[in-house]
Amino acid sequence: MSRLVVLGSVNVDATSYVDAFPGPGETIHSRDHRVALGGKGANQAIAAHLCGADVEFVARLGDDAAADVARSAFARFGLATEAVATVAGTPTGVAQITVAASGENTIVVTAGANAAIDTVVVAAERDRIAAADLALTQGELPVAVIEAFADACDEVGTRFVLNLAPPVAVAAGAVAIADPLVVNVHEARAVGIGADLADDAPAAAWRDAAASVVGDLARSVVVTLGARGAVAAEADGAWAVAAPEVDAVDTTGAGDAATGALAAMLAEGRALPDAVRVAVAAGAIAVRSRGTVDSYAGRAAVLALAERTGLA
Repeated sequence: MSRLVVLGSVNVDATSYVDAFPGPGETIHSRDHRVALGGKGANQAIAAHLCGADVEFVARLGDDAAADVARSAFARFGLATEAVATVAGTPTGVAQITVAASGENTIVVTAGANAAIDTVVVAAERDRIAAADLALTQGELPVAVIEAFADACDEVGTRFVLNLAPPVAVAAGAVAIADPLVVNVHEARAVGIGADLADDAPAAAWRDAAASVVGDLARSVVVTLGARGAVAAEADGAWAVAAPEVDAVDTTGAGDAATGALAAMLAEGRALPDAVRVAVAAGAIAVRSRGTVDSYAGRAAVLALAERTGLA
């Protein structure tokens, strides 16, 4: 089994489901409300675990009731938590999410204990990183931590995947190590990929934009296109992957499902285009039901859908 280290955030999501987003100063009623595990690190760790990777999750929780919610979810999914520590006197990270009837969402995140992950934590995990086939992190952590994690991966020779979401100002040298750099279209433009492209520009245009920065911005690049799939580029080529048609209920966490699946496939040695096909399938399944990790599918279902996912 492939070994994957995920360094990332843990949030407890408070999600309200509404007919339409409220305007400034407007008060509306929600149709439903749920509290569940979230945070890009936790989401991606669980998605990768469900896709068959041996995941070691490095994270921090507060000493509050929200931490109990998180630990209960980890146990339910069977995620290893030896490297998940408690920060005394600090709240667990939280995210306030609003989901409209269209399936689109808005998210406000409070870092809480996630902000306690520092470069000392990264240094302490050096042996764990060195023993892994692949290491993954996201933009929800402090910039210095992301940079230290990238440097550690480079020094020990572990493949580094960076999901730059949100697109924080990480040093160019750290981004250059990413293999791949994973971004959506908004994040892509923020880091100089497809700056003149609209969200709905043809997939081929996004594919070419990704290809144009390989070797300069990052070692390889994946740009997710939502319901249209994703594009990927590396030194040996570039591809567009069309997503299967599904009825979207809730897009929250779908990008994390895709990124976790991508990392799991790369960790086990799959080629980038094949890994992206699996990632797109994982994201497509995730939007079909409410919530984040509870909407994620296991390896068999994801691989079965990936077999029907197109590559161009």
